[in-house]
Amino acid sequence: MKNLGIGTGRRKTSVARVYIKDGAGKITINGKTLVQYFPQGEHAIMVRQPLMVTASENKFDILINVYGGGAHGQAGACRHGLARALCQIDQANYASLRANGYLTRDSRMVERKKYGQRGARRRFQFSKR
Repeated sequence: MKNLGIGTGRRKTSVARVYIKDGAGKITINGKTLVQYFPQGEHAIMVRQPLMVTASENKFDILINVYGGGAHGQAGACRHGLARALCQIDQANYASLRANGYLTRDSRMVERKKYGQRGARRRFQFSKR
């Protein structure tokens, strides 16, 4: 079956490749169902948000390959990629997805650790004497 839309989503250090095909609303992530891959309901809802906004929950089958980062970053990457793919299918989806902020790449990353210090911002204890 031909891919209708392809989208790449990113969040923190996670990258998700999303493929949309005609179907009955089945979401597969790394070979598992959505509920198996994200047992925490919060993450599963996060992934479904672009579908809810565009009222296309049971129109497409979605295949997602995601790697890197943790559960929250991966869920965010899936949402971003899915929103991009839905825009590719129908430009009418663009306005509603943009208004909800699903097309914006969340650029927040972990700050790097600085040399001579304990962490990114944590300093060693100051001693006057």
